[in-house]
Amino acid sequence: MQLQVARIGKPHGIRGEVTVQVMTDAPEDRFVPGTELIVEPASKGPLTVLSARWNKDILLLGFEEVADRNGAEELRGAMLSVDTEELDGEDDDEGWYEHELVGLQAKVDGDVVGTVSGLRTLTVQDLLVVDDIQGREVLVPFVEAIVPEVNVEGGFVLITPPPGLFELNLPEDKQEKPARQKPAGDAAAADDARDGAGS
Repeated sequence: MQLQVARIGKPHGIRGEVTVQVMTDAPEDRFVPGTELIVEPASKGPLTVLSARWNKDILLLGFEEVADRNGAEELRGAMLSVDTEELDGEDDDEGWYEHELVGLQAKVDGDVVGTVSGLRTLTVQDLLVVDDIQGREVLVPFVEAIVPEVNVEGGFVLITPPPGLFELNLPEDKQEKPARQKPAGDAAAADDARDGAGS
């Protein structure tokens, strides 16, 4: 699967460098010289990173295949991506990307309880956003103890939720309440009234 990491902007200088709009949290890892990038449209790539440097807060990239400003101009607007399967092979600790998780079935004890609709990255821990089978949003701590298995190829995540996890986000007016019953005394009084009316 491909992950977009940048969009090419205007040329910079006369040696083929381009400005890019960065779309990754780790540009220092994505644009290492020698890295081959997938290009959309495909007719303009692939491109191999020759250089990467910052000019104030703008990232400038040079490519082995582009030698001058004219070649850089032709790349304007192109999208750059990397193959996430290769990235996973390079670093098993990198974790999961949101686009890999969205759409996976959420299973508890083998039963489908919902579908993953997002991933919220927080300082303390990440949260899986699961839309349950009734369309309600449930936030599941994305830790191994609660989500022990992520099977992208199989199309599911396995969840072992603590008691009440899937009820925590229910609005109060949607929580089931027991039906109110009349006290036994009221029922007896009603029967006596009917008997009196019939005599």
